[in-house]
Amino acid sequence: MASSLALSRLLQLASPMLPVGAYSYSQGLEWVIECGDVSDLETAKTWIIDVLHTYQANFELPVLYRLYQAWQVGDMQAVNEWDAFYKAGRDTAEGLAETKQMGYSLVRLLNDLKELPDDLLLSVKTLSEPAFPTIYAAVAQFWQIPAQDMLQGYAWGWLENQASACMKSVPLGQVAGQKILLALGETLPSVVIQVMALPEEEISNFNPLLSIAGCLHETQYSRLFRS
Repeated sequence: MASSLALSRLLQLASPMLPVGAYSYSQGLEWVIECGDVSDLETAKTWIIDVLHTYQANFELPVLYRLYQAWQVGDMQAVNEWDAFYKAGRDTAEGLAETKQMGYSLVRLLNDLKELPDDLLLSVKTLSEPAFPTIYAAVAQFWQIPAQDMLQGYAWGWLENQASACMKSVPLGQVAGQKILLALGETLPSVVIQVMALPEEEISNFNPLLSIAGCLHETQYSRLFRS
């Protein structure tokens, strides 16, 4: 369990107020709404929970966990390798641009806040266009946020952004958005346990429909989001 200060820091990292531009992206969800596959509360919940279990739980969160472990021991070779692995797994142009932009924004924020020690900042600056999870993990381990709490906070931030995208694009009302958060939030603790137990060789970004949605979003005529 996180200390009171670590919990406050986790809430800050997971907050939609964190100025990294997460609200600008739907990660393919906007295209699924445009084509009619997501059109109401139930279809929105189905899409989001499928992505949570087939993509987040099998790729993004396990990579985030390994980045956290690498930062903990100061293994910059492992940090670079997992950062490259994650970026290679962002299999659409917009998906890759998204994580690089958010990573850049988080680094810039940390420089402005002057929160991290010089040695950690120097390590961060050796990375070439780091992904958002790479920098997120660096901050989380420095703030002594326990890995399990970090993973749940990160997943919650993603879930909240997906619910927000549905509210804006379907559109759904505020109550429907909260119903999504209530229903899917219940699953996060078990997802995190699964993530922490997942063997390295089973990490996979294989989710064809999500990849197709991301690619088709790139040429979508009218849209609110950047991915």
